[in-house]
Amino acid sequence: MLLYILLCLVGFVLLYYGAEFLVKGSSSLARSLGVTPVVIGLTVVAFGTSAPELVVSLVSSIKGKSMIAVGNVIGSNICNIALILGVSALCNPIRSDPSVVRRDIPIMLGISIYLFLLTFNSTLGRLEGVTLFGGIVLYTIFNYYISAKQGLSSSAGVTSIEAELEEIGYIASRSKQVVYVIGGIIGVVGGAEIVVDSAVKIMTVLGVSEKFIGLTMVAFGTSLPELATSVVAAIRKEMDISIGNLVGSNVFNIMSVLGAASIVRPIPIPGGFFDSGLWFDYLVMFFTSFLPLVMMRKTYTVSRRDGVILLFCYVGYIIYLIVKA
Repeated sequence: MLLYILLCLVGFVLLYYGAEFLVKGSSSLARSLGVTPVVIGLTVVAFGTSAPELVVSLVSSIKGKSMIAVGNVIGSNICNIALILGVSALCNPIRSDPSVVRRDIPIMLGISIYLFLLTFNSTLGRLEGVTLFGGIVLYTIFNYYISAKQGLSSSAGVTSIEAELEEIGYIASRSKQVVYVIGGIIGVVGGAEIVVDSAVKIMTVLGVSEKFIGLTMVAFGTSLPELATSVVAAIRKEMDISIGNLVGSNVFNIMSVLGAASIVRPIPIPGGFFDSGLWFDYLVMFFTSFLPLVMMRKTYTVSRRDGVILLFCYVGYIIYLIVKA
């Protein structure tokens, strides 16, 4: 049992640093090829930071562990808002741009409802996956259009985004860029393999369900990049990066992760949508996604008190899962 836990931790470390290498190498390569900072931020960085969830769910789907794939996404989305935003708000009250409240969070809620409707028949098929993945393409184009319309492609906007890219780091050597990209891919894929295999063994030893493992251990581990990014951003008082990163990650998790996983292999829900209890996990995900909208409706701020409420929700949900398991 201890060996499996250690292997799972090794897998999470590989996922974390694999994603870091992948983002750093691919963003550097894109910059050297003349791709604009706005496009890099909306595509390379966005997809790169969701790489752990994406590859873990893909590997789980391929290996027939569908509930790990679904639980990973739902659990990560709950973790992103209830735990990570909660911890970030405790570090520093987080003020957001009004557009996050008026546009981004409602989009996240709408996509959550759409996923609920898609899986109501206890299966997420290839056609449904295509609509989800097509949605992330449209979402990326929409964000680029909004960025250009609001002047983010102007000198001031480019300076802001380039500052974020500088934090990621730039590799001048083309050969090193390729090495970082390849190394990142190997790290993410290898880490995902180790995480899924060790999680299945832990599940067998403890006698718990795939869904429980996906919603808890796997979801928390694949959310580590968001945790690190958001907490650091909150400490530095870079409020928009903290909230925007989490909301964007949730949107990518649903559309790109589950979309890609179900295209590769249809995702059945063993026991059915209701009997498996997945309906309740969906409601928790929707509720925790809705809370920031209520908290920020007047002041556009998540206070420390709000952070405590979010953390309380996460701890309560985990306790519920443990008791049920």
